[in-house]
Amino acid sequence: MPTHQPELRTVNVTRYAKPLREGGSLPALVEADDDFLYVLKFRGAGQGTKALIAELVAGEIARALGLRIPEIVFATLDEAFGRTEPDEEIQDLLRASEGLNLALHYLSGSITFDAIVNTVDAKLASQIVWLDCFVTNVDRTARNTNMLIWHKELWLIDHGAALYFHHNWDNWEAQSLRPFVQVKDHVLLPRASELATVDAEYRAILSPDLLRSIVALIPDDWLKNPSVLESPVEQREVYARFLENRLTSSQIFVNAAIEARNALV
Repeated sequence: MPTHQPELRTVNVTRYAKPLREGGSLPALVEADDDFLYVLKFRGAGQGTKALIAELVAGEIARALGLRIPEIVFATLDEAFGRTEPDEEIQDLLRASEGLNLALHYLSGSITFDAIVNTVDAKLASQIVWLDCFVTNVDRTARNTNMLIWHKELWLIDHGAALYFHHNWDNWEAQSLRPFVQVKDHVLLPRASELATVDAEYRAILSPDLLRSIVALIPDDWLKNPSVLESPVEQREVYARFLENRLTSSQIFVNAAIEARNALV
C-alpha cells in the first residue's frame, strides 16, 4: 500500500525561460533557486487561485494513491521579476501573480501520451479513471490527455480543471454525491475494466485524516474569498467534507463509470 505524508517545498523563481502556450492559463517554464526547471502555474491567470488549489489537491491525492505525478512545489514570484519582460501580456501576468504560485517539476524529454500509440494496462487505466471521477477532473480527454510518457512510464499532469464545485459553492454538498457524467469522454475509459477492484483498494488508502492533511496544504493566501465563506478555515472544511462525502459514496461515480464504459465497449 502506498504511504504518503503530504509536504511541499517552497522555491523562489529566478528566471522566466519561456511561455508554454497551452490552454488558457499560459503556464511557463521557469528556473528556480534550487537550479531545477519547473512548469509554473500562475495565480493571476484564468481561474486564479482556484486552479492552483485544484492542481495541488488533486495532484497530491494522486500521489497518495501511488500514481506518478511530477513534484509539486510552492513557487514565489518576486514583485520585481517581470519588470524586464518585453511581452506586455506576459508582463501583466507576472505582475498579477506576485507572491505564492504553484509549480510542477519539468519532465525534460517527455512526450505527450497518445492513446493510439501508447497502451495502458487495465489496472492503471482503472486507477486513473477512478481518480478523475473522484476529483471531478474534466480534462483527460482524447483531445487533451494531460498525460506524459517519461522514461517509458506514464505521468499525470494538469489537474487545474478538477474540483469544479468550488466555482459555485452554494450546492457543494449535492455536487459531492453526484456521478461524474463527463467520464464518458475519458480517454482511458475503454481500458478501465477493473474499477470495482480499484474502488475497494483506493477507499482503503484515502482515509479522512489523509484527505484533510492534503487539504491543509492550501495556503490561506489562496482562500481570500469572503463573498463565499468567512475564513480560510471554513473553506478548507468544505473541501475536506466534499472529498469525504465523495469517498463515502464512491459507488455512485464508480457505477456510473462502469455503465458509461459498457456503453462504449
